[in-house]
Amino acid sequence: MGPELSVVLGAVAAVLLVAVLAVRISVRLGFPSLVLYLAIGVVLGEAGIGIQFDNAALTESLGLAALVLILTEGGLTTRWSEVKTSLWPGIVLSTVAVAVSIGVTGAALHLILGFDWRLALMWGAVLASTDAAAVFSVLRNVAVSRRLVAALELESGMNDAAAYIAVVLLASGGTVTWSLPFVVLYELVVGALIGVALGWLGAAALRRAALPATGLYPLATVAVSVLAFSAGSAIHASGLLAAYVAALVLGNSRLPHRTDTLSFAEGLGLLSQIGLFVLLGLFMSPARLLDAVVPGLVAGAVVVLLARPLSVVVSMTPFRMPWREQAFLSWAGLRGAVPIVLAMIPITEGMPGAQRLVDAVFVLVIVLTLVQGSTLQLLARLLGLSRGARSQEVDVDAAPLDELGAVLLQIRIPAGSKMHGVYLSELRLPVGATVSLLVRKGVSHTPAPGTRLQEDDQLLVVATEQVRSATEHRIRAVDRAGRFARWMGETGTE
Repeated sequence: MGPELSVVLGAVAAVLLVAVLAVRISVRLGFPSLVLYLAIGVVLGEAGIGIQFDNAALTESLGLAALVLILTEGGLTTRWSEVKTSLWPGIVLSTVAVAVSIGVTGAALHLILGFDWRLALMWGAVLASTDAAAVFSVLRNVAVSRRLVAALELESGMNDAAAYIAVVLLASGGTVTWSLPFVVLYELVVGALIGVALGWLGAAALRRAALPATGLYPLATVAVSVLAFSAGSAIHASGLLAAYVAALVLGNSRLPHRTDTLSFAEGLGLLSQIGLFVLLGLFMSPARLLDAVVPGLVAGAVVVLLARPLSVVVSMTPFRMPWREQAFLSWAGLRGAVPIVLAMIPITEGMPGAQRLVDAVFVLVIVLTLVQGSTLQLLARLLGLSRGARSQEVDVDAAPLDELGAVLLQIRIPAGSKMHGVYLSELRLPVGATVSLLVRKGVSHTPAPGTRLQEDDQLLVVATEQVRSATEHRIRAVDRAGRFARWMGETGTE
């Protein structure tokens, strides 16, 4: 057992290191990293090294587990202040657009490929969901308006739930009754409420807990989001939506050691992506893919050129969104691992034609990722939506000092911040808060009222618990509007 375990651990470590190197290569070449992860899995599989893996049920279970962690990372790193104005467009895209896409794709494939209605709608349901991992990793580097990015991030975080419900209903073969819309509404609403409740309770508990090690805070934060998934699934609500909403609430709360938590979540999300795509590549059989090329490309053309644009038009026209932004939303509906994971469900349910669906989706995901992911920035420029580099907000991390009834705020001033050039005395922090240390270019200083702040400075602020919130708001206000923030009506609130 010992030698076998060492071989397995060594192989996993080697695959992980190769995958991390693949990230570096993909960034330099502008090549989507998920394709490289899939390629690693294929090389390890039956056509390469020869590892035999065809357990669809295990692939589905591990895929859903990875998806929960990816959604958790996405929720934790999404700033509510940036996405709240796009909340309703995001909700409509993740529900109404999904329904429209399923119907249009199903009808088109029924007519073009001759599928029976149940199988055609199953293809539509599997392909209706945009991929959270692809969107979170690609769109945050695309220089378009925050409203567009926010709508797409919210859509990708929430539409997995609606697509998953549709796939499960179609795979089960149950009859459609008048109560079906109410069942779907129950699953989504209750899932969201569970996420809000557990996210709020988890954040409150973490603020009051005096855990013995800093590393326990990130673990506890992720555990709350995973617990929301389990709680939602236990009462037949949407666990995926519960996990994302819980993470969204946690990520926008005053969490202790926030920076450490977000870094941990980002690493865990990347690890989940790597593991998921390698696993899916391992599951695939290259010998079967040739027969799936034609139906995969036909389905991809239907989704990208017909179903996705129609679903965006139906969903966004009531919000009076300009056609250029609708065009970008249509093209930015990135597909990734989620459709492949969802396609595993009809296999485990024994649905006829399910294996062909998995193979076709695998082909489609590779093609669409290469085509869409590599052209988003170009499309933004052609549509006149490119805004240049996206600005970053000041980073505020907090560590509780429980015995002193105080909190230590660690602040990093980003490039482009309006805090640059502001004198320390002009911060006008509330009584009970003081800047105790300034670190500039690796050298620590004890700041004076006449010290002038610069980009990339790091500050340590000690504040009592009573003025912590006011201190953070004042720092964010100056970051956004400069020394005259109060006169300009900027309060620094979310």
